[in-house]
Amino acid sequence: MAKKNPHLNPDTFRDSLATVQDDGKRNWVYPKKIKGLFYKYRTYFSWFLLAILFAGPFIQVDGRPWLLFNIFERKFIIFGAVFWPQDTYLLIFLLLIFFVFIILFTVAFGRVWCGWACPQTLFMEMVFRKIEYAIEGDANQQRALNAQAWNTEKVIKKTSKITVFAIISLMIGHLVMAYLIGVKEVYAIVTQPPSANMAGFMGLIAFSAIFMFVFTWFREQACLVVCPYGRLQGVLLDNNSINVMYDYVRGEPRSPIRKNQEENENKGDCVDCTLCVQVCPTGIDIRNGIQMECVNCTACIDACDEVMLKVDRPTGLIRYASENSIQQGFQKLITNKVKSYIAVLVLLTVAFVSLIATRDDISATVTRYPGMTYQEREDGMVTNLYQITLINKTFESQEVELKSLAEGMEVEIIGAQHLILEPQSKYEGRFFLVRDQNEVKINQEKVDLALFHNGEEIDQIETNFTAPIK
Repeated sequence: MAKKNPHLNPDTFRDSLATVQDDGKRNWVYPKKIKGLFYKYRTYFSWFLLAILFAGPFIQVDGRPWLLFNIFERKFIIFGAVFWPQDTYLLIFLLLIFFVFIILFTVAFGRVWCGWACPQTLFMEMVFRKIEYAIEGDANQQRALNAQAWNTEKVIKKTSKITVFAIISLMIGHLVMAYLIGVKEVYAIVTQPPSANMAGFMGLIAFSAIFMFVFTWFREQACLVVCPYGRLQGVLLDNNSINVMYDYVRGEPRSPIRKNQEENENKGDCVDCTLCVQVCPTGIDIRNGIQMECVNCTACIDACDEVMLKVDRPTGLIRYASENSIQQGFQKLITNKVKSYIAVLVLLTVAFVSLIATRDDISATVTRYPGMTYQEREDGMVTNLYQITLINKTFESQEVELKSLAEGMEVEIIGAQHLILEPQSKYEGRFFLVRDQNEVKINQEKVDLALFHNGEEIDQIETNFTAPIK
């Protein structure tokens, strides 16, 4: 039998996690089924986000994916723009913009992201939890089912739930792989025998197993133990940050309503029904104040508002509010801290847009062929062998030509002299730099190479040419 949750004691609630018992064992959370205005809006919003999430890999622009995060080939397509390894600085800027935006949003609005848009919350509360309620019933029914001996009812319900969970986990696993390698590649994996693409098949199984584990067993621990975002609250939040908060000024002292008991003017509006605790998916008591475990899911708001309506008291005892708005009755959203983050965000965004607008459509990298210095030919010429990597960042085929700007030095490409680059592709090839041995003046000569497209120079690359002096 689970031991008493220490979080219900205001003096000790920060001493341990709500999901851990005194003896260190897992305290399984059974959140009570909730209904209310916020839950209804969260449900509609989750449908919208899930529709976008599942449609994302299938959205294509001019035959190319709109979103692709191919970490294996180091190729990323974000909102139709292609980023290659040579664009790492752009991705760094994009990540900085994302992190600053998250920080700004957290400083102003707390963990609204966690409760309304985080994929973990979306799938756990709006998909898997709903299925669990439909099959096993509300919190008390789930407790009773888990406590009872195995019988026909328990076998049917548990088997049904696990089966549905497994199917959805497989869908999510395939979705993630579609974002990583593309829809066509995933389709090829699932329509061929596993032996034809063992790496892709194992990837699908691994992702599906991870999601099955997270949403079947790990659950809220992903937010409490793994995710670092909650731990950032202590650094980012201040007294003006808006969070799901309990109005202790109005609610305290708490007092249950009992029959034939006269109303006491000194008592607060909180009737100590603990419904806010019972509906919490992380098992905390919001009345103890801001806590790392709170994901701002608003379940406690709906539960409290429902009770307030029943006891004929104003709603909003638990609501979106800041510490200052509860203590002093006013809310200041645009603080100096918020202005500073906005300024940084604007500067980063302007810099990113400028870099995107000025980046080259075709990039080239030249390196000496490893393990080789120079080669002398019978006709008196001396050569160096190089590797060239060309990346076409556009969505059209491009024809380019490589030339040497050094007098008396020629480029001999192994293959066609004119290089045809397919859209969004990478070309890797080899070429020789060739010079007459009699014209060699120094052992190490700096050479400038030029890349031409439609007769115009689009890039210059510097390399070294090694040859003996005779």
